[in-house]
Amino acid sequence: MFKYSFDNKNYYTLNNYLTNKFNTRVFKVSLNIGLSCPNFKNGGCIFCKNGSGEFAGKPTDSLKKQFDMVKNMLNNKWPDTKYIAYFQANTNTYAPIKVLKKAFEEILTFKDVVGINIGTRPDAISDECLQYLKDLSKRTFLTIELGLQSMHDKTLKLINRGHDLKCFDECVKRLKDNNINVVAHIINGLPYETHDMMLNTVKHLNKLKIDGIKIHMLHVLRDTQLEKLYEKEKFHILTKKEYIKIVCDQIEELNDNIVIHRLTGDGKKEDLIEPLWTLKKVSVLNDIDKELKRRETYQGFNKSILNKLQQIYNKFVKPGDIVVDATCGNGNDTLYLCRLAKKVFAIDIQKNAINNTKKLLDSNNITNYELINNSHEYMNDYLYDYTGKISLITFNLGFLPGGDKSIMTNYKSTLNAIKKGLNLLNKKGIILVTCYPHKEGKKESKEIINYLDCNSIKYSIYKNTDNTEAPFLIEIKK
Repeated sequence: MFKYSFDNKNYYTLNNYLTNKFNTRVFKVSLNIGLSCPNFKNGGCIFCKNGSGEFAGKPTDSLKKQFDMVKNMLNNKWPDTKYIAYFQANTNTYAPIKVLKKAFEEILTFKDVVGINIGTRPDAISDECLQYLKDLSKRTFLTIELGLQSMHDKTLKLINRGHDLKCFDECVKRLKDNNINVVAHIINGLPYETHDMMLNTVKHLNKLKIDGIKIHMLHVLRDTQLEKLYEKEKFHILTKKEYIKIVCDQIEELNDNIVIHRLTGDGKKEDLIEPLWTLKKVSVLNDIDKELKRRETYQGFNKSILNKLQQIYNKFVKPGDIVVDATCGNGNDTLYLCRLAKKVFAIDIQKNAINNTKKLLDSNNITNYELINNSHEYMNDYLYDYTGKISLITFNLGFLPGGDKSIMTNYKSTLNAIKKGLNLLNKKGIILVTCYPHKEGKKESKEIINYLDCNSIKYSIYKNTDNTEAPFLIEIKK
């Protein structure tokens, strides 16, 4: 289960975050104070019909009436609930400060309100407004929700967003510099965006250290400029299957401490032209959960190749297996494997590594292991009797974390170990090699791959990033 989950989700849900923060159930109440949007004068975003917040309250009703209408309904089922006031409709910093203060200060007087979320745009927060928000954040749990939609300026221009990526980035920095939580809104399926473009938007947001994200599927609504563009050019609308794939890919890429506030959206049935599959919101969410479970992945999975390594451990190692950790280091892989296998042989040339591994295993009451203080190229001298009986051998190349960096694996001893390891494997056995991008590591991986190619040995390479300087994993099959 994902580490930030208590409801069997493989991502960091808002419910999980708020419940842990306030030690009780917390609901957001959408409110509408009748504000406008600075982009309306430019024609507005092409996907927008009447502004954001279709399901917020009526602006003609008082804040008290809007709030109580939701609260009274929820209190029947959850009497001890707390609330976050969500100013959702349109741009909720696009007004004189006195107007904003009147609404925000009033909501703080309502019983059981523990925070405020403010939906706005990155081009609509003045210096005066920022100073007020800074003060407000010291008195309540404040979150600013900013629409980005896409990191690509070409797309932002096409959808008439009214600002560019630089404007968004600068706004996020101003807010974060003042310790204000930021949630970014993005849209998948914008006209002519590719899978990689949508994935890159999430990668960009990771760099900004946002606190939360809302992911939405593009809706083509009646009486919008987007409808006219769609009728004219018939640009591709993501299928449900395509949407689920890109969302799961984005989740795997997303920093695991970013709270996911939404993974889909729902438009009014009478306004929606495409895609009609979004009307079944629960089905979309369920299928996202199913796909992540099928993949055996979770939020942030791609942030470290070690996650892929552990995924293979979980899938491959059975309780009756005998496995080898050929570079036990500080013992983390050894401990993980001991909890999966019948027995683990842990090897390392450094005495410090052997001592560190023993200390970790003993502190966790692990007994199904044997430590070998020698180079892994001599593993056959110790494991000869297990020839043809080993299910998995894992190598984590490089140097001992926290140890002497001048002592590291090298391609000659590693190649010798792999050759001998292949003879130790049973018919279905595999060897896993985690390679690193330092100078010796690059040489090692190159020599290993060359050896495998020259000897027609089956192998696969797993990379969790397109960064050529990132660690990667080689899986070798007998």
